[in-house]
Amino acid sequence: MLAINNLSFSYRRKAPMVLDNYNLKIEKGTICGLLGPNGTGKSTLLYLIAGLLKPTSGNIDYNGFNPHDRKVDFLNDIFIVPEEFSLPPISIEDFIKANAQFYPKFSRDDFEKFLAIFEMGHDLNLDRLSMGQKKRVFLSFALACNTSLLLLDEPTNGLDIPGKRCFRKAVLESMTDDRIIIISTHQVYDVDRILDHIIVASPGKVLLNADMRSISRQLSFSFSPDRNRSQLALLSLEAPGGYHIVELADSDAEETDVNLETLFELAINRPELIAQLGLAPASSLHSSQN
Repeated sequence: MLAINNLSFSYRRKAPMVLDNYNLKIEKGTICGLLGPNGTGKSTLLYLIAGLLKPTSGNIDYNGFNPHDRKVDFLNDIFIVPEEFSLPPISIEDFIKANAQFYPKFSRDDFEKFLAIFEMGHDLNLDRLSMGQKKRVFLSFALACNTSLLLLDEPTNGLDIPGKRCFRKAVLESMTDDRIIIISTHQVYDVDRILDHIIVASPGKVLLNADMRSISRQLSFSFSPDRNRSQLALLSLEAPGGYHIVELADSDAEETDVNLETLFELAINRPELIAQLGLAPASSLHSSQN
């Protein structure tokens, strides 16, 4: 389990907190979407979880490890794919030889499988690939390392439409009951069908932290051409032909699929309601903002 307790972080002394009193728990066997506007500290949170930054206060615990201690057993079992990265001008084979040794659970068979899912060969030179192709290779390697914690920052940026489809398939193929995958993204439609847990953050605080089942039990999502119904909804987003709306779920009605865009806007605009429904940490409304 990943536990984040009263976590605060600022890049400089006396500067506003990027994260302020974060409290999160993410269970193993979870694909978690981390959503939020620009500047809300999503990438910062991933770097803190990876141990690349040190909290100003509070702590992070992953399977008994403090990430910033950078213990070998922790580093062997975590992988982060940043939004921006570079790969050396070498063959894929040489890349594996140089890097796979740091990940005891790396599987060559899995790597070949993920390359095939991403429609990539294995006898390529990395400096001859486009940025999108490099991302396909790097994601294949990250998934094949079989770390129990995988952090992906905007993983679909740079991928074309077929690449995004391949990404969803590869993530689902890689998932196990012992793994946590956290995906930070603005591209909600690229990942909405593979997520089973959602975190929505705003500057300095967590607005929503819940699994998809809990959300769909509490809230109902639908599309309606009825303007009057949209005005009575908890929140509505105008779209061609009608409105995407969210309402309180009827306990006798069938659960609906979660519309991530509508959920995101509800969390941003009505955080008190989200807290009242039990879909946010109890402390979220009392945290400071930038």
